[in-house]
Amino acid sequence: MTTRAPSNIARTSAFLLIEFFFSTLWFVLLVALFSTSIGLAVIWVGVPLLAVTLGVARGASALERGLVRSMLGVHVQSPYRPMPEEGGLVPRVKTVITDPASWRDFGYWMLMFPLSIVEFVAVVVFWPVALSLVAFPFYYDWLPAYFIVELPGRGGEWAVNTFTSALPVTVLGLLLGLLTVPLVRGLGRLHGSLARGILGPSRTAVLSAETKRLAASRARGVDSAEAERRRIERDLHDGAQQRLVSVAMTLGRAKTKMESDPEAARELIAEAHTDAKLAISELRDLARGIYPSVLGDRGLDPALSSLVSKCPIPVDLSVDVEPRPPTAVESAAYFTVAETLTNIAKHAEATRVGVKVFRTDRSVVVEVTDDGKGGAEVRPGGGLAGLADRAATIDGVVVVVSPVGGPTVIRTELPCAW
Repeated sequence: MTTRAPSNIARTSAFLLIEFFFSTLWFVLLVALFSTSIGLAVIWVGVPLLAVTLGVARGASALERGLVRSMLGVHVQSPYRPMPEEGGLVPRVKTVITDPASWRDFGYWMLMFPLSIVEFVAVVVFWPVALSLVAFPFYYDWLPAYFIVELPGRGGEWAVNTFTSALPVTVLGLLLGLLTVPLVRGLGRLHGSLARGILGPSRTAVLSAETKRLAASRARGVDSAEAERRRIERDLHDGAQQRLVSVAMTLGRAKTKMESDPEAARELIAEAHTDAKLAISELRDLARGIYPSVLGDRGLDPALSSLVSKCPIPVDLSVDVEPRPPTAVESAAYFTVAETLTNIAKHAEATRVGVKVFRTDRSVVVEVTDDGKGGAEVRPGGGLAGLADRAATIDGVVVVVSPVGGPTVIRTELPCAW
């Protein structure tokens, strides 16, 4: 939570005031519903009423998460289990009652009621007192009597009967205000931490979701690697291999004609020589498609500069990735740009493309923007799905924003640490 600006202190104070009324409302309502549902449990009426009680707690907690996010700047994720899509009302009631997050929501409002009283009292006492003391020299004259304070141990008195004599009260109010600021901030941080810890997903749920995400990411990475292997095999079989077979057959024909028709043999050898050079060129292109030599030798900036120079569409390139990222990240970033430019040239009908690659604390971000027709979507088996699969091999994420009519923005974030 950010608390640097004074407006944030005001927003936090307003939240602590509002929270008192919300907590009181939800506490009274939930206690009444819960008590009634427990009392009626013996005749089974209490079971659906208990589900309603927990449903109210979940709804109140959803509102609380939004309020905490907007006023305290603390984002709390939703922790609930997914509702069953089939089976009617009974499975849904069972899910609500057996979900630990529902009971944590209920416990949260039981805890928030006494805490919100403390927060409310702190705000309504400290801020008005501090402000009234600061403004004291401007209204002391309206009071029915002067203030006379005996100074202990000095045998004198301090009479507050002039503007100047009231200024020490202003200083006292400023000191109290300076103490109130960290108090309000601390209460806001405490409230945000409790909301995140109780209303958010448990550590077990977070680890489980992370495990599933990593498993899916690894599976996509394996599929992407397998597809790349098949592509390389296909290119070798259909390209260089066929070319080398042709060279071998031509040399065999030249060998049979070496003595009977030397001139024809020389032509066949020349033909084989040409095919051999084409095979070398195809192998070089294939190797460049696996990992460009300029990327390994000189880094991402020269490699992308060489890449965009061959694009049929004008490209504005900006690269700032110092310090140099790991090899896997460089390769993923390079091929992300390469495949994106290829897709734009084929489908986007764009006249201008912007490529921006920059480094953050923990990742390399690749942003490709075009002014084409838009409407790009991540479809299974499509080019953008291939980009996502390639990024997933190193736990990267691809986000596509492409409204119909454009522009299209494809943002890829590639972590530099695993």
